[in-house]
Amino acid sequence: MKTPHTQTLDVRGLRYHCTCWGREDAPLLLLLHGWGDAGGSFQWVAEHLRRDWYVVAPDWRGFGKTERAPGGYWFPDYFADLEWIIDQLAPGRSVPLVGHSLGGNIALMYAGIRPGRITSVVGIDSFGLADRAPEEAPGRYQKWLQELEHPQYVRDYESFDALALRLQKQNPRLSDEKAAYLATVLGRENEDGRVELAADPRHRRVNPVLYRRAEAEACWRRIKAPVLWIEPEDLRLREQLGLTPEVIERNKACFAHLREVFVPNTGHNMHHDAPAEVARAIDDFAIAGEALNGAA
Repeated sequence: MKTPHTQTLDVRGLRYHCTCWGREDAPLLLLLHGWGDAGGSFQWVAEHLRRDWYVVAPDWRGFGKTERAPGGYWFPDYFADLEWIIDQLAPGRSVPLVGHSLGGNIALMYAGIRPGRITSVVGIDSFGLADRAPEEAPGRYQKWLQELEHPQYVRDYESFDALALRLQKQNPRLSDEKAAYLATVLGRENEDGRVELAADPRHRRVNPVLYRRAEAEACWRRIKAPVLWIEPEDLRLREQLGLTPEVIERNKACFAHLREVFVPNTGHNMHHDAPAEVARAIDDFAIAGEALNGAA
């Protein structure tokens, strides 16, 4: 395995943990993980990148080894955190972004909020959420208030090996070696000597703010950088979330410069299932994004 190193950043009062690969004087490439994940799980993608990148994969607030936010979690905080990270690692420069799932949604919206800061965006199975009706708001707020009254349940496991088996149950494509490594990235030992997920359990609370897809689409339409859409074969997750093929096509139509790559024999966690194919697409597309921005 290509050996990573770690870096700690002060991001809006939180100590942000970053997993890094490569030389710090190489071109920066930011890898943004999804919900419940951590930056270190991009290990295999980083190994297969051909270009001499300085790869930085931060753990979002309350995930992995980054500090937990005492006031809870709100989606706009991710945009502000990302901006602080870019300001520290690439002051005055624009950068390419790669994001998986939640990280891809953050990257795509940020690229429309700050179009001048981004050279290209790669979304790894990043498709947003289904739109919600305003009539759901009272019940959603009520459920949120009820959940605030009780601590979130933290499930633990006998060992890292037991957590690895759980990860393989969720994704049967994981080899024993990959599952064992991911268990060390996503888990931590608690005071009882058992292993629990490192993610703050408060992330599991219902979001009281309804997802408004029109707002996401408005951000997507402002993106100037080229966008690469990497799609898996297994689409069950988006189907479970209520996203129809028609919604996905409207999603794609928002991007002025869109390229699509389909990777067979993969599920939602494509960066685990087919890291070489994902890395190849990132290399080729990020370079194309630099060329397009240089010609602009």
